[in-house]
Amino acid sequence: MAVAGAVVSLVVAFALTSCASTAEMVASQSIATPVATPTPSPPPSALANSGQLDPETPVASGDSASVAASDSSVTTGMAIDVLAKLAVKGRAPKTGYDRVGDFGTAWLDVDRNGCDTRNDILGRDLTATTKSGPCKVMTGTLTDPYTAKTISFVRGNTTSLAVQIDHVVALSDAWQKGAQQLTQAQRVSLANDPLNLIATDGPTNEQKSDGDAATWLPPNKSFRCEYAARQISVKATYGLWVTQAEHDALATILSACPSQPAVSSTFAPPVVVQPTPGPAAPTPVPAPAQAPAPAPAPAPAPAPAPAPAPDVYYANCAAARAAGVAPLHTGDPGYRSGLDRDHDGIACE
Repeated sequence: MAVAGAVVSLVVAFALTSCASTAEMVASQSIATPVATPTPSPPPSALANSGQLDPETPVASGDSASVAASDSSVTTGMAIDVLAKLAVKGRAPKTGYDRVGDFGTAWLDVDRNGCDTRNDILGRDLTATTKSGPCKVMTGTLTDPYTAKTISFVRGNTTSLAVQIDHVVALSDAWQKGAQQLTQAQRVSLANDPLNLIATDGPTNEQKSDGDAATWLPPNKSFRCEYAARQISVKATYGLWVTQAEHDALATILSACPSQPAVSSTFAPPVVVQPTPGPAAPTPVPAPAQAPAPAPAPAPAPAPAPAPAPDVYYANCAAARAAGVAPLHTGDPGYRSGLDRDHDGIACE
């Protein structure tokens, strides 16, 4: 019995020791295994761009800039007059809209200047900028036209979103109002045309989303005339239409500023001025044919030589005087030295 009791004690002790080791091993494994942390989703605005917010390397567009208008004359004059020429239609379905597939990756280098579009617009709209290299805007100050706020911009993963680039005519709105009929090159140009881009406050841009003038206007009322003119100019340049509600909203804004000019795109070909034709040159009148010169008159026939004087003889000066020819000079008919006594060439003096 004593032996049996000892055996039982050993078995119980081994079992307790094994349980403790297993618990420690499990606890050790629990402590050593890290807990996976879910990756946060990117902010909606970054996804909306379908590309990096601040591209490190500019990517040139495969096509040159191209617009629907034949030249910039479509935006010559006042915005309210350009609005009157826009077609008024209903929205087309949004079906098939694809930001990248239809309008290209965000911030392409369409104008081939070596800088991506976002940095082009930051460089244009911000003041007191600092850059890394010729293009990349690192810091700057934005006087936001949409809100009239002053915003400090610092490039970075968590700070770049403070200043976003708004498409004045949202690409989704354009898709539903004519952009489906544009070529791919024209849609890529629309997405990167400086005429259609404004640096603005990030949250305000996200609030606008793809609204048109009938559903969203800048909170800063003093900018609304220029904003309306930009929307109208973009739609005229790319052959887009407006809905009736959108037309009425734009017309209401411009009624307070009828002299607000439209704005021409730098992507639109310049107007070619045809030279004014000068007056037609008169048809040359042929000179009248000249009459032939008259034949020269024949030279007059030479006068006949005078007949030689007949030989005359005067016997003496009395005869010469009787004939009425005295005195006689040398060479006169009837002169002879016999009648010229003093030989002076004169006879019968």
